[in-house]
Amino acid sequence: MATSSPSVGDPVPEKPWHAAYPAPKTTAAVITCEDLLSWMSEGNVAGKDFVLVDLRRTDFEGGTICGSINLPAQSLYPTIPSIYTLLSTAGVRIVIWYCGSSRGRGNRAAGWFADYIKEQHNIEMESRTLERGIKGWATAGDEYVRMMVEYDAAVWR
Repeated sequence: MATSSPSVGDPVPEKPWHAAYPAPKTTAAVITCEDLLSWMSEGNVAGKDFVLVDLRRTDFEGGTICGSINLPAQSLYPTIPSIYTLLSTAGVRIVIWYCGSSRGRGNRAAGWFADYIKEQHNIEMESRTLERGIKGWATAGDEYVRMMVEYDAAVWR
């Protein structure tokens, strides 16, 4: 029986960026777009009452939710201790992570951060994932779009 071995010049399958890091142990809680919009409509402000983190890098287009900071997922893991120190020192209690759909980067980042929170024995801070991510937010209706900056309707068609 012949075996096949890679030939010189055959492309080597590239590992996903997150393969260099451990899988999250924690599944972070989810917040719905409806609940986040309700918080914001009640006067809660991103960056003050909670922190919104947009994890997109190469797909960062079409706008973002007001008050979000952009921390691309691909460079996040090694910075988690510093991010935690900054946020906990500032008294932040809720961190909400999202990407395009929040099924990959969003869940992973929220899980990693939840793991770190647990390791610090912090029972006051929460890490959450925005259900359906920015795609769910940008296509949920006018009241959601009004809470975006740099919104580009052409991206969401």
